[in-house]
Amino acid sequence: MTDKRLPELAKHLKRELMPNHVAIIMDGNGRWAKSRGRPRVYGHRCGADSVRAVVEAADQLGIKVLSLYAFSEENWGRPSHEVLAIMTLLNTYLLKEREELKANNVQLRVMGRIERLPEKSRKLLRETQEFLGECTGLVLNIALSYGGRSEIVDACRSVARRVQSGELALQDINADVVAGAMYNCDLPTPDLLIRTSGEQRLSNFMLWQMAYTEFYFTEVHWPDFRKDQLVKALYEYTRRQRRFGVLAEDIDAAFKADEAVADDLTLTAECHD
Repeated sequence: MTDKRLPELAKHLKRELMPNHVAIIMDGNGRWAKSRGRPRVYGHRCGADSVRAVVEAADQLGIKVLSLYAFSEENWGRPSHEVLAIMTLLNTYLLKEREELKANNVQLRVMGRIERLPEKSRKLLRETQEFLGECTGLVLNIALSYGGRSEIVDACRSVARRVQSGELALQDINADVVAGAMYNCDLPTPDLLIRTSGEQRLSNFMLWQMAYTEFYFTEVHWPDFRKDQLVKALYEYTRRQRRFGVLAEDIDAAFKADEAVADDLTLTAECHD
């Protein structure tokens, strides 16, 4: 069980500045395990405890969407025993945590080329989504067999089919049309991306959606990333000023004149990513 309490720093988070959507690249399981003389699989197993803690904290803090990069398309190239271990951990998590997720009103969404997953994993994902079907709280969005470039390719194919069928005219294709063809396109774009383990790259994660996302990089390996590290990242985010291409002084003036107008300005900018 994880500690239900939030770190002291959480008291200083301003609710109105909190992100709606947090995405995390959960990196460093293998290196964490290697530094302890243990196999990579051990790191993945301990990383599952961090998933539990972070999901719980995100729910407590009122975050609307939490996207976790669990398994990329490139990860299929890893040793077969490691891939099998990751899929087994996924299955175990779905079975073990579904009751807790339901008790906390958590929704489950998945994005990626799910057809490549083992049948048992696909079945458990479907069953868990159905089990949580009436939940209305935090959206836990798991990226599995996912690649940002593949998502864009799939979106382009979807738009092309609409043009080919006569449903959509070529001149009507715009950013909104393409965005509407992305996986889970009804979810808001990420406000904050967190990447653990010291790496500072996107690694093909949500390339389209992160046009205006704030990045936060930490040296902490994923198995050591718990509630206090999440709150630290969120605190750093609330201290930043998101401009969306607008001049900073314009935003400051809007806040001074009317905070409601400033909120509208931010929402408008997000809709035109």
